[in-house]
Amino acid sequence: MLTFLVRRLVAGVVTLFVSMFLMYLLVNRAIDPLADLRESTAANKQQLIALRIQQLDLHTNVVIRFFRWFGGVLHGDLGIAWRSKQPVSDLLAHAIGSTLQLVTAATFLALVLGVAVGIVSALRQYSSFDYLIIFLSFLLYSLPSFWIAVLLKQWGAIGFNDFLKDPTIAWPTIAVISVIFGVLWMLAIGGTRQRRLQTLGLAFAATFALFAYLQLSDWWLEPQISLLLVVLLGAGSAFAIVAIFAGLHNRRALYAALTTVVVGAVLYYPMHTVFSNLTSSGSMNNWVAAGFGLLAVVVGVVIGRLFGGPDWGLSARCAGFTALIVSAMIYVNEIMRVWPPYFRALGGRPIPTFGDSTPDLGGNYWVTVLDALTHLVLPSITLILVAFAAYTRYSRSSMLEVMSQDYIRTARAKGLPERVVVVRHGFRNTLIPLATIVPIDVITLIGGAVITEAVFARPGMGQLFVQSLQGAEINPVMAYLLVTAALAIIANIVADLIYAAVDPRIRLDA
Repeated sequence: MLTFLVRRLVAGVVTLFVSMFLMYLLVNRAIDPLADLRESTAANKQQLIALRIQQLDLHTNVVIRFFRWFGGVLHGDLGIAWRSKQPVSDLLAHAIGSTLQLVTAATFLALVLGVAVGIVSALRQYSSFDYLIIFLSFLLYSLPSFWIAVLLKQWGAIGFNDFLKDPTIAWPTIAVISVIFGVLWMLAIGGTRQRRLQTLGLAFAATFALFAYLQLSDWWLEPQISLLLVVLLGAGSAFAIVAIFAGLHNRRALYAALTTVVVGAVLYYPMHTVFSNLTSSGSMNNWVAAGFGLLAVVVGVVIGRLFGGPDWGLSARCAGFTALIVSAMIYVNEIMRVWPPYFRALGGRPIPTFGDSTPDLGGNYWVTVLDALTHLVLPSITLILVAFAAYTRYSRSSMLEVMSQDYIRTARAKGLPERVVVVRHGFRNTLIPLATIVPIDVITLIGGAVITEAVFARPGMGQLFVQSLQGAEINPVMAYLLVTAALAIIANIVADLIYAAVDPRIRLDA
């Protein structure tokens, strides 16, 4: 593997250098930093042109200017944006930060939802659920992202903010929503008629109970994940995770996951005290939050290990995933504790339609996180809807191909349960085509979701590139191209490594 990495990295560096050289020549040809001065009617027009030529070193040959720029890059200097007089590294850091927030949330949710729904659709091939998902995926994939963004601004921001003035949902509306969710779950799970009716009833009751809780507790005005919700949702997640990965007959895995939920419930109030102390001392940040999440997973794995058994690794994985979900709920609840003052500070309209932060908002770490999340809601949903449609189609077609292979028929012939056939034999191989698609999609989005960022006025990578190109600023444009090209090369190497990880037939040291 080391030989493979060295070979690919050397080829990548050479490719990066050549591509940067060509792009510098093309960008230099495409922009004209003197365009505004040529159209000027100032009396000292020629002096201004001469001054800018000297300022931007335009009298020097473009090849020499490229090597000067590239030499600066090797020393960590990306140059200056001559219009704003800001270092390009500062502009790039802010743009990458804004884009990474958007890409991380959108890609993760779209991938999880798309793969899950695509696999279920494949397993229910030619059923009503399958036809429904096919229709929705083609519909969403064909919709222009700017149109989705505009609709979300109207109904997801303006409409929802108006709803929060009197957050009351009519009981007949709740009943209709519950029926819709019940039908969707019934179609997804399938089975005999009796099983379908049971699924419909349970999904209807659960959805109705959830909305009734939100309605009666004024959750829309003071949204929090109470201890009761942590226990209920955590237990539900534990049962779902164990049912998928181990089967409910595996009592050790089930008890390990439920024990993890109990531990999370016991730590619900102590963790609030810990977070409060860290916030008061100014020590709370994203790295600390990530550390607590990792610690929660470790605790879950340890609990699974303590339950032992011949397949303790399965119990550890189930408990670890459950611990991650429970810890995430506790973290989100801590964020939502600052919702009332945040809601009042924004005049009762907390869902914004532009930007990535509220100017001069102030507040502690939790207020900052909540403000970032509210600004992420609409652009993330825009990207999720489009990416969800693509991932659903990819995973469905891949799953259909895998489930028709000889080794799947052999596994069934050996008498393995269908859950084991799908999860342990089908699911892993379904991910192989996605190993190429997902890294490239992530890099494409890091390059900037230009349309989405333009509609929601997010100062991300896409906007940096467009504005710098319009302003004829070659240094920010080249910095953007350098980052995206380098990440594209890295993404291809990562895709090869993922291939080797998910497909044992591929050897990197061959």
